[in-house]
Amino acid sequence: MATCFRKSNLGMLSYYLGIEVRQGKEALMLGQSAYASKLLERSGMTEYKLCVTLMEERLKLTKASSMAKVDAIIYRSIVGGRRNLVHTRSDIAFVVGYVSRFMEDPREDHWATIKWLPHYVKGTVD
Repeated sequence: MATCFRKSNLGMLSYYLGIEVRQGKEALMLGQSAYASKLLERSGMTEYKLCVTLMEERLKLTKASSMAKVDAIIYRSIVGGRRNLVHTRSDIAFVVGYVSRFMEDPREDHWATIKWLPHYVKGTVD
């Protein structure tokens, strides 16, 4: 049984599944700056001020929070978008994983933490 392969030349890979690929002679750079900017725009957070810290220091969140509930659908949407950003942004992986624990029943303190993240992402989008 003969196998036939068709040869094609699509050129250098530049974009794949939301990840921008820049290839050089000595390095391969992956990024998601366009995706990060789109997330900020879609969630109405483009006017946020820049921030260089990722999360409040020594922050303790619990599932047994007594704060008011927030809209779980919006919370999940924002956290889910940030989870996709983690592919090339390992610097935000801890915070995204931490706030993901509260997606079942998000509260005001959880929401305040997830709102901190766009400040940081905007300041480090590139």
